[in-house]
Amino acid sequence: MFNMTYMITIGSYRLKMIDSVVVKKSVEELSDTAIITLPASVYNVALSVESKIKRGDKVVIEFGYDGNNRIEFEGYLNSIKTDKGQLTLECEDTLYLYKTSLKDEEIKNISVKTLLERINAVVAREHNMKIALKCDYDFTYDKFVISNATAFDVLKKVQEEAKPNIYFENGTLHVHPQYSEIAGSVVYDFSKNVESEELKYVRAEDRRLLIVIKGKGKDGKTFQLEVGTTGGDKITLDRSGSGISDQASLRRLAEEELKRKNFTGYEGSLTGWLLPVCEPAYKVEVIDNEYEYKNGTYYVLAVETSFSRDGGERKVTLGKKI
Repeated sequence: MFNMTYMITIGSYRLKMIDSVVVKKSVEELSDTAIITLPASVYNVALSVESKIKRGDKVVIEFGYDGNNRIEFEGYLNSIKTDKGQLTLECEDTLYLYKTSLKDEEIKNISVKTLLERINAVVAREHNMKIALKCDYDFTYDKFVISNATAFDVLKKVQEEAKPNIYFENGTLHVHPQYSEIAGSVVYDFSKNVESEELKYVRAEDRRLLIVIKGKGKDGKTFQLEVGTTGGDKITLDRSGSGISDQASLRRLAEEELKRKNFTGYEGSLTGWLLPVCEPAYKVEVIDNEYEYKNGTYYVLAVETSFSRDGGERKVTLGKKI
């Protein structure tokens, strides 16, 4: 039987005991998060911990089996909460540093790359660091308004409108379309390493999906574009207030949404243990020896990893078939 082991540091302090850790990572969310819960039975110890850490401290979370720990999360302590005798530590990844205030301004005719380079410069000055940018988007905002906002708010707006995978790695801010990068690969076999599943197999022809995207031209008139097939479900994306008037750019956003939603295969999630390792943007080969026609490889949208003295598991949310 495997022994659960961990090492968690917050600032210069190492946690001696925990109740549980939950790490959530997703290509559809701006930040990865981690929640550390200290046990209620040693609340006085928890209070002692609270006096040794503070918001903004660097956080590194490692856990695994029999001392073979893996770094599962790196970021910063965002908040310390006390509830029902438990101390809960809420953490965010390195994009926490982007909660840097920006000056109010209205910027006209600016590409998303130039916009992100500008906010990177502000964050770099604030934290005395160098930040590079890798951005695969080339659309232009006719007008981008910054009002009582942080650099994080700007990233959030881009993420909500274009649905990119945004993450910070090795001093570089990455902004890429979903499915454009494969971070790794793993195999899940229902007969070997799947603990449970919440999956539904759906054929593309049964989805019949229509994407409607709304925009506003430079003349102030609204318009809409349609991508997909009528007669089924309809998803409406309202980008009329986004500051993007170029119809070609908006059509690409609609087409990306259709690619994410319209395919033959599984939708839902499966749950395994800490091994094999799986992360968002991995490709996952799913094997079902009873129904081999359902076998396929999928893009991973999200992974929720939980750890406690009772065990560890990864809940893997599947995206489109690739």
